[in-house]
Amino acid sequence: MDIRWKQRFSNLELAHNNLIEMLDLLDKEPSSKAYKLAVIQSYEMDIELAWKTLKDYLNYLGYKSQAPREVIKQSFAIEIIEDGETWLKMLDDRNLTSHIYDEAKAQEVIDSIKLEYFSKLDSAYNFLKGKLND
Repeated sequence: MDIRWKQRFSNLELAHNNLIEMLDLLDKEPSSKAYKLAVIQSYEMDIELAWKTLKDYLNYLGYKSQAPREVIKQSFAIEIIEDGETWLKMLDDRNLTSHIYDEAKAQEVIDSIKLEYFSKLDSAYNFLKGKLND
């Protein structure tokens, strides 16, 4: 039995918990540049491991999606995730964060993480966590 997705999930869990911690710290000190950067970095790791864990889970189910956009579209099609368009935007913003030098743009991404993206990541995380014992 292929358990690759379960192995990768343990890394996702660490990344997801780091994002939770960084968001909590940023809530306590919203003007902290260090915490803002930490949120962006934690988000990058969380979204990267989320789509890769979803890919491995889809492969486990027999789907052969490989690229991030394929994985998101297939995950949406079989109702693992909701709001595929937001997930695609999350990927775009993840790619953008690697090249952000503008504080205003970085703040926009942080706001999106806090207000919209985290709940999507958390939902996928909880779905996968619920499948660990299947």
